Amino acid sequence: MRTLIISGGTIDRDFALSFIQNYRPEYCVAADRGLAFCETANLQPDYIVGDFDSLPAGRLERYLSVHDVPVRTFNPVKDYSDTEIALRHVIKAGAKQIVLLGATGSRIDHVLAGLQCLHIPLEAGIPAWIVDSCNRISLHDQGFVLKKDEQFGAFVSFFPAGDTVENLTLEGFKYPLHHHRMINADSLGVSNEIQEDTARVSFTAGRLYMVQSRDRGDH
Repeated sequence: MRTLIISGGTIDRDFALSFIQNYRPEYCVAADRGLAFCETANLQPDYIVGDFDSLPAGRLERYLSVHDVPVRTFNPVKDYSDTEIALRHVIKAGAKQIVLLGATGSRIDHVLAGLQCLHIPLEAGIPAWIVDSCNRISLHDQGFVLKKDEQFGAFVSFFPAGDTVENLTLEGFKYPLHHHRMINADSLGVSNEIQEDTARVSFTAGRLYMVQSRDRGDH
């Protein structure tokens, strides 16, 4: 089941609408202020979660007076972010892949929380991406292959999600690596490029963030 979570960060409307049309989600969850985007974009989610502390008073009630959508409301004094709550919900609902829109923006603390949340679907064995108009971010615990004609943007960067990534090898890239021990103070993985038709990433231990990116205005 292709699943979409819309969170309350910054969303480029044109990009988001085009992405949603191409992705064709089979299940959509609005997390807190993500409901505001759904409303303005005339997109009805299948489920709504959050503490709704970032929505104007009465907006949720007005939305529900028109749309019949299940809602799970949480106390603002809680241990989990709205995005994490939404992730755990869609995993229980049977998600087979997950895309998060609105998980990036000006609040760097929220961005970091979203990156940490990618560990949840990874541990459940479900592919997941944080996507915005300039970035596609994923978390990996094993090697993978990238095709140049399917990449998002011109640049590919790699960061350890933990202390170290052991024996990181990059093949088919402009800047290859061979059995590199990447530590969390290492900026070597920033702004690489796929050079061959197919590129390969392998490592023997650790977890690796991949950020595929493009400059604003390049799309």
